[in-house]
Amino acid sequence: MPGRHGQLDRYEIRLQGQLDECWTDWFEGFTLTSESDGTTTLTGSVLDQAALHGLLRRVSNLGVTLVSVNVVRSGQP
Repeated sequence: MPGRHGQLDRYEIRLQGQLDECWTDWFEGFTLTSESDGTTTLTGSVLDQAALHGLLRRVSNLGVTLVSVNVVRSGQP
């Protein structure tokens, strides 16, 4: 079920360590950004909570540390 007003929810997921862009397909089209603090930020939309949990399982299966998960509200960068 889409989020507010029929739009997909956008998330920012921060992981410890730096992943290169070859992982983009594995993370279902999320944008990967290597941060200067040694983390990687995944940014993208998910259809529903089940899809979000599937994405988080992928993070777990990869064995990287999950730092944070945030919903990106409209009007936020």
